Amino acid sequence: MLHFKEGQVLDGGKLLFQLLRIVCGFVLAVIACGLFLAWGFFRAAHPDQDPVAFAAMAGSGLVGASVIGGTVLVPAAVLIAVAEAVRLQGFIFHVAAAGAIAFLVWTLGAGSGTTDWRPGSAVVLAAGFLAGAVYWLIAGRMSGGWHGVKDPAGKGRNRNA
Repeated sequence: MLHFKEGQVLDGGKLLFQLLRIVCGFVLAVIACGLFLAWGFFRAAHPDQDPVAFAAMAGSGLVGASVIGGTVLVPAAVLIAVAEAVRLQGFIFHVAAAGAIAFLVWTLGAGSGTTDWRPGSAVVLAAGFLAGAVYWLIAGRMSGGWHGVKDPAGKGRNRNA
């Protein structure tokens, strides 16, 4: 354990486990976003009615998830780092941040110069909110829980010094 301020320690095991949750949470959030977008834009029929269209929708959702993941990796990483550093564990923060990233990426790609919303903006915003909720469920609700843990006994204060 690393020691910081008097009476606080860093738990390396919790940090490693949180990093694993962050990666899994990001990947699953992006997959949920891609599948939701494919469903929202293509509206494939139920698998029993048209299995080929449903498989195409699912496949395009997974491919779309990889494109989305590459596009939002940097802004999401910045917001995740901020949430971890400041211990932002709130559901609203994570959902709003993911929705804002999705909407900004969607509107930056418009290039039309009009003030009207692009068609599909509501679907993209909902997909971002869903991605934020998935991320919060897996990793966001435990943001920052790995640092600044109180050392109950105050032992080993200067052990590594």
